[in-house]
Amino acid sequence: MKNFNINNLVRPNVAGLKPYSSARDEYQSTGSEMVFLDANENPFQTDVNRYPDPQQRSLKVELAKLKNVVQGNILLGNGSDEVLDLLFRAFCEPGKDNIITLPPTYGMYKVLANINNIENREVLLNADFEPNVEEILKWVNQNTKMIFLCSPNNPTGNSFSEENVSEILNNFNGLVIIDEAYIDFSAQESWLNKLEQYPNLVITQTLSKAYGMAGIRLGICYASAEIIGILNKIKPPYNVNELTQLRALDRVLNSDKVNSEVSDLLEERDAVGKALVEVKFIEKIYHSDANFILVKVDNANKRYDQLIQKGIVIRNRTTQPLCENTLRFTVGTEAENRKLIEVLKSIE
Repeated sequence: MKNFNINNLVRPNVAGLKPYSSARDEYQSTGSEMVFLDANENPFQTDVNRYPDPQQRSLKVELAKLKNVVQGNILLGNGSDEVLDLLFRAFCEPGKDNIITLPPTYGMYKVLANINNIENREVLLNADFEPNVEEILKWVNQNTKMIFLCSPNNPTGNSFSEENVSEILNNFNGLVIIDEAYIDFSAQESWLNKLEQYPNLVITQTLSKAYGMAGIRLGICYASAEIIGILNKIKPPYNVNELTQLRALDRVLNSDKVNSEVSDLLEERDAVGKALVEVKFIEKIYHSDANFILVKVDNANKRYDQLIQKGIVIRNRTTQPLCENTLRFTVGTEAENRKLIEVLKSIE
């Protein structure tokens, strides 16, 4: 987007905000032995008696290497949901501004819009689960601050075409948020490679999926240094705790193991997809670039209940737009997937 100016989007009160300065912002350790009497901490060693690094520097160093970005382009949050909420609070004026989402999609966009009193303009994906770019741009007005694209999309599993996403980026003078929670499972390249090309591009990723760390709640935002600077002004000072930082750093440093696990999951995804063809009540299997598969069945409510009775929990997506009578299967271990297929073939 040419002539993009982030200062035209940020809320005036946020632009003028002086952020809270924590003890660990004012003094950064140099590795020297120091006596810390600055933060009113308990001095007795418990491994977590000291406040964590508010900027998570050690973790950002490794993420920057892994993703080939500079540290100033990274913000970390308590899960991607905190990152998304920060975007609302920084750029959307309650009761005035609006966002655009593309159902069926991740439900938290709508929830966060409601929490922050922001109008959510919904533009359905087309029959191929792709953005209807012409219709999206029709709904844009001077108060539209953000467009949310989930790619690969949840619950449909497909990645959006580069052409459609580029058209939105080039024709919308607001923030385009691309949620890449499932990007590690996709053959399509991450939009991180185009971060410098589009000043209005914001990318969110997570350690919850491919990295197998849903329990530590670590979400990542990649954007221009200007956007990251604005978000840093309003984030809580210690939003990522010490234990999360340590566990995340250990996992990021072990990327070879992560890649191996992703490879195994992709093999299992293909195997499950082939086996689902033989299930008589499955009417359609949608292509997936994620670690799950969406299928259309004869009666989603009935099949969901049958699977629950057999001890298998899946997701019934039949209430979502364009997803009538669909079920979503997460790809599990080989044994879990085998059980799923056996049960699916056995129920009448």
